[in-house]
Amino acid sequence: MKLDKYILSICIATTALFFSSCSDFLDRSPQGQFTEDDNPNALVNGKIYNVYTMMRNYNITAGPPAFAIHSFRSEDAEKGSIASDGSDVAEMYDDFIYTATNGLLGAYWGQNYAIIYQCNDILEAIAAKETAGQTEAEDLINKGEASFFRAYCYFNLVRAFGEVPLVTYKINDASEANIPKTTAEKIYVQIDSDLKTAEETLPETWSSEYTGRLTWGAARSLHARTYMMRNDWNNMYTASTDVINKGLYNLNTPYDEIFTDDGENSGGSIFELQCTATAALPQSDIIGSQFAEVQGVRGADKWDLGWGWNMATEYMAQAYEPNDPRKNATLLYFRRSDSDPITPENTNEPYGESPVSPAIGAYFNKKAYTDPALRKEYTNKGFWVNIRLIRYSDVVLMAAEAANEKGIPGEAVDYLEMVRARARGKDTSILPKITTNDQSELREAIRHERRVELGMEFDRFYDLVRWGIASEVLHAAGKVNYQPKNALLPLPQTEIDKSKGVLVQNPDYAQ
Repeated sequence: MKLDKYILSICIATTALFFSSCSDFLDRSPQGQFTEDDNPNALVNGKIYNVYTMMRNYNITAGPPAFAIHSFRSEDAEKGSIASDGSDVAEMYDDFIYTATNGLLGAYWGQNYAIIYQCNDILEAIAAKETAGQTEAEDLINKGEASFFRAYCYFNLVRAFGEVPLVTYKINDASEANIPKTTAEKIYVQIDSDLKTAEETLPETWSSEYTGRLTWGAARSLHARTYMMRNDWNNMYTASTDVINKGLYNLNTPYDEIFTDDGENSGGSIFELQCTATAALPQSDIIGSQFAEVQGVRGADKWDLGWGWNMATEYMAQAYEPNDPRKNATLLYFRRSDSDPITPENTNEPYGESPVSPAIGAYFNKKAYTDPALRKEYTNKGFWVNIRLIRYSDVVLMAAEAANEKGIPGEAVDYLEMVRARARGKDTSILPKITTNDQSELREAIRHERRVELGMEFDRFYDLVRWGIASEVLHAAGKVNYQPKNALLPLPQTEIDKSKGVLVQNPDYAQ
């Protein structure tokens, strides 16, 4: 394992341990009175580093709450594992039988708001320094980081729930956060403002000792994604092409290397959460994450790699064009029993065999697969696996989609070909160049490319929703319970109860 990748993670871990005395406050919605040093100069750097640690949390990027909300609801993924493990989760997120009391809702809500509250704290401290004329260069960068993370979490919340409370100030007492919902439009106004701040204050690059720290490109790319969710083609086009035209990123890494240890922090990685394991902390969510553990092969002996959640479906497998290398880089094949034959189609290197598993899904997510050599050194559970949150190919496909919708087919074709050419590699017999200038045909080609290029990542369900085809696609895949109202989740009942009538349930789920 390369040392330079982990310096920031170790720094963040040290900060997280320092803040352990207030971890209860950070890990849930505020309750009671929170007391800390009121000096606005205190611990700003440490607090922003701690946000990176909070972003690796089980409830927002690395565990069932995140996978259920972002992934299971599409036709390409399902809960997986075994039937008795999280049957209520499968019923809710695979089958769209929504219940406001589902525990994952509250966990996801709570961690997003915990990060928002931490960012509010940081931003207020920096504002106080600005007022006092004590601002330093690092404060501006911290301001950009806190603004980015606040925007990221509000984007999570507005996509999942629609109207949510908008809290942009430091919380000292729980009652201060007990406010009514704000419209989605106003949430997006705040997101736009925060990302503009991040774009203006974050650097384009960092030196190697700060690998993984936020950059201008991350902020501009996230901004493009928020415009994409709103089908705002003009702003989406401008933001995505801004990133492309800077020349900071590339598609040089072969697709089958992107999600390996050698592919971490590659030229195509715009924002990647840094995770590691050490001899002392082989399974630590302070310096690592449970991202690979939750999705790892559910098996026995050397194939006991995790819980087997977030599995791909046959619909995902069928989406790939013939011999598309991305299929075998995304789907991890397995056998149901030792008596099943090992064939070239299901062989999984480097063992020369596929795992045997009782899992009920069709395929495991190979983008969370772990290196066998590192399993021997640390643990089967893969706490060192980085989490890729924004990739350059996503931005290129956003540019392609926006260009096509704006009536610039030549650009759309060129951007689409950039992604297909990388996937094709040197094999010119596969993945032929898309040459049509017909807007409808090109739209379908770009949608297809997003599906296979970003398979088993984070946004397929939201793509279906924004394209207005969720009912059609999900019903065809057998998810017949889906209704348009299911684009938004019910608010967690625990939060409604705690608010004593201030927070009102989404209309479609009101009792």
